[in-house]
Amino acid sequence: MKRILVVEDDPGIAFSLRLDLTTEGYGVEVEADGAKALARARSEPFDLILLDVMLPSKDGFEICRELRRGGCNTQILMLTARAQEAEKVLGLELGADDYITKPFSPRELRARVKTALRRTENSAPRSYSFGDIEVDLERCEIRRGGKAVDLTALEFKMLAVFLHNRGRVMSRERLLDMVWGRGTAVVQRVVDNHVVTLRRKIETDAGEPRYIVSVRGLGYRFDA
Repeated sequence: MKRILVVEDDPGIAFSLRLDLTTEGYGVEVEADGAKALARARSEPFDLILLDVMLPSKDGFEICRELRRGGCNTQILMLTARAQEAEKVLGLELGADDYITKPFSPRELRARVKTALRRTENSAPRSYSFGDIEVDLERCEIRRGGKAVDLTALEFKMLAVFLHNRGRVMSRERLLDMVWGRGTAVVQRVVDNHVVTLRRKIETDAGEPRYIVSVRGLGYRFDA
């Protein structure tokens, strides 16, 4: 499930965006405050940020600037009621990927979102290597020292999530949402069990993991 962060302080617009995008099958989170939105965008994995310009505490231009300076390459689609060309140019120069002026039709917004997410998919690496492990996401194959490793579908999906979020702490709740799907009736202990079996297959010493590292009280982080 693709995750979208909607940063919008107008409750009516935020509600409509959440409803429309959730209906399209996206996982949607909403923030109305600029500073809080910036913190979430830095700490959580999102595939797209819908970013209003006029926000309390930090405006959309500031948020976009700080995210790009910090190395965040998440797709950013800026939303604004302003139609001045200079402001559109400023947003794009700061690193926004697209710009849409209010009022906009739901159909146009959905098309822009799909286009932005398609760019992300086309630019994402399809193969990874770490240690003696080689992962081919396109073919759903993993090799260790040149020999095939047998992973279940859930183990492979979990590994793919870790690879796409290297260096980020992933909570058990987030892993449940991204691997099993939002709303799935699975206890968090299942995440720990799958991490254990995955470690046995990719770590040199599963008891002293080098790649899937436990972060006490928070979850797991993939270091490679």
